[in-house]
Amino acid sequence: MLTVAGKQKVDTGRQSRRPHAVVIGSGFGGLAAAVRLGARGYRVTVLEKLDAPGGRAYVHRQDGFTFDAGPTIVTAPFLFEELWELCGRRLADDIELRPMAPFYRIRFHDGETFDYSGDPDAMRAEIARLSPSDVAGYDRFMRASADIFKVGFEQLGDVPFASWTDMARIVPDMVRLRSYRTVYGLVCTYFKDPRLRIAFSFHPMLIGGNPFAVTSIYSLINYLEQHWGVFFAMGGTGRLVDGLVRLIEGQGGAVLCDAEVSAITVTDGAATGVQLASGEHMAADVVVSNADSAWTYRHLLPSDTRRRWTDRRIERARYSNGLFVWYFGTRRQYPDVPHHTIMLGPRYRGLLHDIFKKRRLAPDFSLYIHRPTATDPSLAPDGCDTFYALSPVPHLDGELDWRERAEPYRRAIAATLAETLLPGLEDEIVTSRMVTPQDFQDQLLSFRGAGFGLEPVLSQSAWFRPHNRSEDVDHLYLVGAGTHPGAGLPGVLSSARILDSVVPDAAAWT
Repeated sequence: MLTVAGKQKVDTGRQSRRPHAVVIGSGFGGLAAAVRLGARGYRVTVLEKLDAPGGRAYVHRQDGFTFDAGPTIVTAPFLFEELWELCGRRLADDIELRPMAPFYRIRFHDGETFDYSGDPDAMRAEIARLSPSDVAGYDRFMRASADIFKVGFEQLGDVPFASWTDMARIVPDMVRLRSYRTVYGLVCTYFKDPRLRIAFSFHPMLIGGNPFAVTSIYSLINYLEQHWGVFFAMGGTGRLVDGLVRLIEGQGGAVLCDAEVSAITVTDGAATGVQLASGEHMAADVVVSNADSAWTYRHLLPSDTRRRWTDRRIERARYSNGLFVWYFGTRRQYPDVPHHTIMLGPRYRGLLHDIFKKRRLAPDFSLYIHRPTATDPSLAPDGCDTFYALSPVPHLDGELDWRERAEPYRRAIAATLAETLLPGLEDEIVTSRMVTPQDFQDQLLSFRGAGFGLEPVLSQSAWFRPHNRSEDVDHLYLVGAGTHPGAGLPGVLSSARILDSVVPDAAAWT
C-alpha cells in the first residue's frame, strides 16, 4: 500500500500534462532534487521504501525519545536556504538552526579533551594548551584549507564532471594544492603533536573516508565548518525532512512511502519509469535515483543496459566503512556531556587499518557520541537524555555476522561509556535500539551495508565517481552520497544542485 507523507494535492489536467519526474528515495539528496525539479516545471513523485520519509535521515521515536537516525549537524546552511527560496519561502520561518559552540569535544584515550570550534582565538588557546609550538601551524593549515575549499567546494562542488576533460582541467589545481597527499599526510606537515594530528584529520570519517587514504582535498571540511558554522536543527534533523516534504507538496508534487522500487524500466537505452515491488509500473520522463549508486546499477537496472557500471566493476569498487549505531535514552541527564563528543580509542591508524583494510571488528573502538538534549530537551521526556553512540566498523564484505556480534559489541560500548563519560549508565537506560551494517543493507539498500556508499578515494572521486547524469542510461540521473560530489549534507545537497545543469527544463519536453 502506498501512503502519502503529507496531504496530497489533487492532480488537475494542467498538472498531468507537465513532464513527470520520479525520484527514487527520500533522503536529503532525493528531497532536494524533487524541490529543484518542481521549481523547474516538473510534476514530481518521490517514492520511499520505508514507512516515513528521510532515508538515512529517518527518525526513530521510541518511549517518548526522538532519535535522528543519520545526520545530526548542518553545515553550509545556504544550501537549504536555496531550496526554501525556490518555493518563495524562508528557511528561518520553518526551521530554527542553533549554532554549536564548540562544534565537537574531542576526548583522547587518556582523558585529555580538545574543544574544536570555529573561533580562531579559542582554537589557538586550545592548541597552546596542548602544544604551544603548533599554534603557528594551525594558522598555516587553515589558510591551506581555505585555498582547497575555494577550489574543491566553491568551484567544483556543483560541476557535473560529465567528461574526462572536466577532470583534466583541474589537475593543475590539484597538484598545486598537493591533492596527491592524504588528509593525514597534509595535516602532519602543519602539526607535530600527535593529538592535534588526529584532531585536524578525522573529518573524512564524517563522510566515510579513511584519513590515511583519501585525498587531502577533503581537508576543505575544516575551513567549510569555520566559514559557515555548524548548526543543529531544533526538533531534530527530521524537522528539515518534514519541511522539504511540505515544499514538494506545495509545488504539487507527492512523497509516497511504503513504495519500494524494484526496477528502473528502460526502452531503447532510456529510462521510462519504475517498477514497484507491488507490481505497479509508474511511467516517467525523467528518473532520479537517490538510492545508493552501487545498488541502483547492480539491482535496479538490467545488466544489458550497463556498459560502464558493470557487475564486475561494482563488485571490485572500494566502499566506505559500515556503521554501528546504538540509540539509547536515560532516565537521568548528564549535563557535563556536550552535544557532540568524538571519543577516541587507544589506536588511530591501527583501528582504521582494521576497518578499511582488514575489515575485521577490532576489540577497541572510537565513538561519536550525540547528545541532542544538550541543546534541545524536547527530544526526551522531562529529566531524561537522548543519546546515540556511533562506531565506525567494517562493511559487510568481511565475514561478520551482526546477529551474533551486535549485542556483545553494544555491551562493550556501554561498559566503556559507564567508565568514562556516562557513570552508572547500565542502571540508567530506559530505552534502546541498534542499527548495524546489516540493517543498512536490508533496510536502506546500501550496497555491502556501507554507511556512505563508495569510499571517497581519489580514484573514485569527481569524474571517476558514478556521474550525476548516468553514463549508461539516458534520462536517468543520480543524487546522494554515492555520486559526485559525495557524502555529507553539503555533498548530497550539491548533487541535487548539479541537476539544474544536466536535466533539461520541463519546457523542453513540450
